[in-house]
Amino acid sequence: MPSGGRGCAVTRSPQRLERPLGAINWVQRAGARGCTWVEGVRRGHGAHANQSRGSELPSPSVSQEPRRTRRPIAKPLRSLPAVMVGLKPPEVPPTAAVKFFSAGTAACIADLCTFPLDTAKVRLQIQGEVRIPRSTNTVEYRGVLGTLSTMVRTEGPRSLYSGLVAGLQRQMSFASIRIGLYDSVKQLYTPKGAESTGLLVRLLAGCTTGAVAVTCAQPTDVVKVRFQALGALPESNRRYSSTVDAYRTIAREEGVRGLWRGTLPNIARNAIINCGELVTYDLIKDALLRAQLMADNIPCHFVAAFGAGFCATVVASPVDVVKTRYMNASPGQYRNVPSCLLALLLQDGIAGLYKGFVPSFLRLGSWNVVMFISYEQLQRVVMLARSAPP
Repeated sequence: MPSGGRGCAVTRSPQRLERPLGAINWVQRAGARGCTWVEGVRRGHGAHANQSRGSELPSPSVSQEPRRTRRPIAKPLRSLPAVMVGLKPPEVPPTAAVKFFSAGTAACIADLCTFPLDTAKVRLQIQGEVRIPRSTNTVEYRGVLGTLSTMVRTEGPRSLYSGLVAGLQRQMSFASIRIGLYDSVKQLYTPKGAESTGLLVRLLAGCTTGAVAVTCAQPTDVVKVRFQALGALPESNRRYSSTVDAYRTIAREEGVRGLWRGTLPNIARNAIINCGELVTYDLIKDALLRAQLMADNIPCHFVAAFGAGFCATVVASPVDVVKTRYMNASPGQYRNVPSCLLALLLQDGIAGLYKGFVPSFLRLGSWNVVMFISYEQLQRVVMLARSAPP
């Protein structure tokens, strides 16, 4: 076939030389006049032929440069998009009703996951006040794992979830108010025209929702604590057969005021917990988002919830110990909350105020992580379901 150059033809060699990857295509650049192109080799007349033959059949004494091979061109790396762990924040802010429902449901999920730790905490806090007979010896609880293993061995696995029904009732009424209404009350206390919410406003909102929640849900908390401490007594001294029976028995024997027993220390405890829990979570999350260290997703919620759980445990543990002992006491054992605190200090000293700190932190820290992550995701699920077309 004639090629682009004058008098040049393209033929194929019967003995084809192997051509390395990327060698010049034999159909390219027809040579000078009187030359012939062979696949991969240029053949011509005279000097051109000598040069081409030399290149076709090289002498072993002449060193040749290695043929260059075509290397694949590296494509530029594309920047990976930011990964959103969990659902994206909704464009429309959740309503108060959505927050109310999400908070109660998330708290129940957290209780289901961490209730054994809460039971172990109660047993350690009342230890020394209630003696636990086991044959002729006294059973002592030592540490979180020791308490859990002792309860399973002496009372069975179901004892870890003793009082769960009352606990779930408590969370649906208590957490819904304490957590679900926090943002609404915070906005209510925020002055008009303020660019951001100050620390004092957050603390007032936390104390308000905590006090209102305790006032409404105190009977469920009393029954829950009584059931959690029930296994520490001999079967002959156990006063309640079920949750409903506990409400009836307490109201009949101690009056309606018995259902609100320990309300004042519980208000103090939950006001402190709200400030150490909700306000701390709010501040940590806001700081992480402002500094753009994290996106508004599950890792950010995990970090903020873990810090909130630790702060809440440190500030609320003394009040929690007094509240647990006072609510679990039999009628007439303590005249009031100060007498319960005095008896505790005389018996156990300052260290008694932090009895059960490790299970308290394990329970409150893990509870906060599960609850806040569930709370944030539930709000987004409900808002997505509401905004979805029918």
